[in-house]
Order: sequence, then structure tokens, then C-alpha cells
Amino acid sequence: MPELPEVETVRRGLTPAMQGRRIERVEQNRPNLRFPFPDRFVERLQGQVVERLDRRAKYLLIRLSGGETLLSHLGMSGRFTIETGDAIPRPELIHASPANPKHDHAVLYLQGDVVIRYNDPRRFGFMTLFDSEDEDGVSFLADLGPEPNSNEFSSVVLGAALRGKKAPIKMALLDQRVVAGLGNIYVCEALHRSGISPRRESRTIPGTRAERLAVAVRDVINEAIEAGGSSLKDFAATDGALGYFQHRFRVYGREGDACVTEGCDGEIKRIVQSARSTFYCSKCQR
Repeated sequence: MPELPEVETVRRGLTPAMQGRRIERVEQNRPNLRFPFPDRFVERLQGQVVERLDRRAKYLLIRLSGGETLLSHLGMSGRFTIETGDAIPRPELIHASPANPKHDHAVLYLQGDVVIRYNDPRRFGFMTLFDSEDEDGVSFLADLGPEPNSNEFSSVVLGAALRGKKAPIKMALLDQRVVAGLGNIYVCEALHRSGISPRRESRTIPGTRAERLAVAVRDVINEAIEAGGSSLKDFAATDGALGYFQHRFRVYGREGDACVTEGCDGEIKRIVQSARSTFYCSKCQR
């Protein structure tokens, strides 16, 4: 499932194509994705101007001139693509496999001959509309923790959120109320960089460990964003380009490989925590 860096990559790709343009026509090709499309979906979008695109955690937020926000979650295989009248493919990009048009479930036609397609073979993604002034009451956004690359996130904030928790730190970091937008990949990577075992109880983290972990989380997220995210299975950017951060993985998906930590002769292991694979080095992660 796309995590924060992948959704941020999508937001950055869509912004120059959508911001400031009027949605002239909308095609809705099925009644539902993971959830039903909102009532009068087409009618509520047509004629609106896209004022800006934001992101919160793993959600894309498209702000509309009429006072509503279009919220989109990519699920497992959701993908936005951009078509323009003068689009010329960039040969230096490595492109993902082209999306099958039969899975284009929503298509937005914007002024200036711009077409935005939402393609989702597995249909685990979803879209909804809400009044922008009522954002605090939207269930998907309620109780989210701080963004890991924001000024609101720090070792003090992280330590306070973890204090007294017995859950393994790996599972605590996947709790969106602790830190927003983290998923399995980047939690594994941050824990390895900070030298913290994914099995360690969260209540033992506040203090020095929280300082190391907060830095590692921020660094991993920022590096992944700059690399265009990680392309595993279905993810590709809006122009079809694959992300490159997977080439920097230290532990994720590397079971049996030698640990890359300097001076460590350990081996990357895989365990299962709450039905999710965890990759770590038992020698340098304590």
C-alpha cells in the first residue's frame, strides 16, 4: 500500500496539471470502489476550480472552489495518470506497465485539454467529498498524529505518544495516531537506522532512543520523497515513472542479506508481527 512518500509524490505530480484549472467534465464508470462514490459525485465536481492539492498522512486532498474537498486514498493499486494535448514522453524515465483502461473508474476532464484518470484494478482505494470547513470532523482524518516531516514532530512528541505503551515499537509506529503516514516499509527502515529492535516495548523508547528514532523517521521519509517513493508491485508516479527508494532499502525485503550497518556482521531476518512482515538485524537492533 502506498505510504506517505508515494502519496506526496502523486500530489507533487498532479499539482502543476490540476491547480487553477476548472473541471469541465467528469466520468464515473462504476458506483463504488472500496466504498461507494459520494452522492452526486459528478455533479458536485463539474464546474469546480481546483484551488490547490494537499496531503494528510496517506490521503490526497484536492481543494475545490465551491468549498468542498475531494479526498482520495490509493488503496493497494490506485494510480492517477495525466494526459495533456502536448504531452511528450520523457525517454529517460523508466515507466511502469501501462494501466489497463478498463480499470479507469473516474476520469476528470480539465480546462486546457488536461485529463486526469484514476485507475485501480483492485479497487481498495476510495474517494469522498466533504465540506472543507468540517475537516476536523472527517472520520478518516480525525485523531491523526503529526506528520513525520513537520515541525510538530519531535523526539519529545514521539516520546509522549509512546509513554506507558506495552505494544512493540513496530506496531506503535504503524498506529496513525502516533505518527501520521508511516507504513510497514518506512517503519522497518527507520528502526534499523536508529538501532532499535522492532520487538522492543514502546514504553522503553522515550528519551535517548526516541531522539535517535525521531531523526531516523524524518530522514527516511524525506529521502524517500526525494527519490519519488518506493515502487513495489503497483506504484508508479503520475507520469508512469517508478520510484527509486527501494534501491536504498537497508532491511525491507532483504531477508538473509548481510546487515549494512558499519561494524555489524549480522544478517537480516524476517519475522511476522500482527500479520505483517518485519525485517531487521537482531545484532545491531536492540
